[in-house]
Amino acid sequence: MTATEATVVSRQVVVNASLDQAFAAFTERFGDFKPAEHNLLKAPIVETVFEPRVGGHIYDRAEDGSECRWARVLAFDPPHRVVFSWDIGPQWQIETDPELTSEVEVRFVAEGDNRTRVELEHRHLDRHGPGWPAVGEGVGGDQGWPLYLARFAALFAPEA
Repeated sequence: MTATEATVVSRQVVVNASLDQAFAAFTERFGDFKPAEHNLLKAPIVETVFEPRVGGHIYDRAEDGSECRWARVLAFDPPHRVVFSWDIGPQWQIETDPELTSEVEVRFVAEGDNRTRVELEHRHLDRHGPGWPAVGEGVGGDQGWPLYLARFAALFAPEA
């Protein structure tokens, strides 16, 4: 297996926020850092919703009222971790078979009163079946989790 075919993508960022603030922002403000252009709907996204409970979903709602449920919340343990499925397949379309989805675990680790390390692990990429390396390249590349985490960290940056 080559480095580009790793079944896990891991990224992390340190934010200037308490553990509670970091967890709350990640789950309550997901749409504030998710790129609007990451859209599987036919109309522009007006809202991204992260339902804060096991069995909830992460979904986008478009201007025309249509919705795209692209993740299921598998674990919700405030303020330490959240795990959700990645229900988007190698052709960047919704995957309806849970056996063919990967999962994302996000851990929040206090590094002080107002510093939190956010560790993201997107794993089991090979579950997506044929073409799965494309998912890893997409989420691991500059426009994937690194972009999400940079925008997340910017939520806590002092105003310039």
